[in-house]
Amino acid sequence: MSISTEVLSVILGGGAGSRLYPLTAARSKPAVPIAGKYRLVDIPISNCINSGINRMFVLTQFNSASLNRHIKNTYHFSAFSSAFVDILAAEQTPDNPAWYQGTADAVRQSLRHVAPFASDYVLILSGDQLYQMDFQEMLDNHKKKGADISVATIPVGDREAPEFGILKQNKAGYISSFIEKPKKELLKEWTSDTGDEMKKAGRNYLASMGIYIFNRQLMFDYLQNDYLEATDFGKEIIPQSIDKCKVASYQYDGYWTDIGNIYSFFEANLGLTADLPDFNLFDNNNAIYTRARMLPPAKVSGTTLEKTVIAEGSIINASRMETSVVGIRSRIGHGSTIISTYIMGSDYFETLQDIAVDHAKGIPLLGIGNRCYIRNAIIDKNCRIGDDVRINGGTHLENSDHSLYTIKDGIVVVKKGAIIPNGYVI
Repeated sequence: MSISTEVLSVILGGGAGSRLYPLTAARSKPAVPIAGKYRLVDIPISNCINSGINRMFVLTQFNSASLNRHIKNTYHFSAFSSAFVDILAAEQTPDNPAWYQGTADAVRQSLRHVAPFASDYVLILSGDQLYQMDFQEMLDNHKKKGADISVATIPVGDREAPEFGILKQNKAGYISSFIEKPKKELLKEWTSDTGDEMKKAGRNYLASMGIYIFNRQLMFDYLQNDYLEATDFGKEIIPQSIDKCKVASYQYDGYWTDIGNIYSFFEANLGLTADLPDFNLFDNNNAIYTRARMLPPAKVSGTTLEKTVIAEGSIINASRMETSVVGIRSRIGHGSTIISTYIMGSDYFETLQDIAVDHAKGIPLLGIGNRCYIRNAIIDKNCRIGDDVRINGGTHLENSDHSLYTIKDGIVVVKKGAIIPNGYVI
């Protein structure tokens, strides 16, 4: 049996994504644009396709319209294959009127849609993580160990460990104990042999990545019988399974980040501008798939560029851009300086007629105007930023929420579709 028919993948669309607000005000977390041209959900889907897994369900609940549209417009497979990426939106039914209560409950409520598709294993993934992983290797490890459940783990250091579920494994590679988000004073009891290289980097704890492989029948039995009240895999089912069955650890040593909040999202995107980024968009064997847009190449005039990633369809006349990511169809006016900023771009180009209407109404054009200074910011899609606007993010700014923007951890997030008038200062 090939891996494509051996494994079904279930990608969890996440909850309300409140920690990523305002980027999640009108879209679900997996639909948030990353790297200027992709959506977060493209990452787990691409990892599956690159691993030979081509039957996927994406479970969604909040603000799912744009995510549904993206998946419908993107993932088309041959009529002669069994491949699919299907959305399973939370639905109220006569026997279950409640919305998803957690990761396990979301999968439980979706089992009647998953059941008709044969497989030996079910791969559970998160829709809001940035990484490149070969799931075939994880499955091989699962089979080799004769495991019932496998948990992908990553070595972390003292600072990150309290944010994760931390586990210990025995010499055979099975998980022997698990603690959810341990307090710092407990950490010394939870060190693991993560390998010489990881130890040197101070990464002495094994954290769960929220990526699981279940033997299919076991997962159905657990969710429908043994753990009928359990709502979450990480907090309930995995810890309670350790003494009941073989739960294996699969250690992943590559780049992985959980896009949980504005700061991690900002850092992950700007990290793509490094000479050798940890997350490699230029990998022949790990392509990131997304919606194919028929856009012209970017056009740059009179701009000094330093460590900047520019997506197609952009027209840039800025004087300087540094450590920034520029999304599709972005327009940046003359004399502007952009530093450490993620500009998501626009969903459409303005025509000359549109521009004339903008001038008549006295509103800025789509994009960023002339002589602007923007630093430490995220500019969401379809924003209109006038001339001589100054946005200077940093720790000197207090967290706040405004009708046009939100400030979190010193990062100014200009809200989707916001109109920032000429001369405005943040």
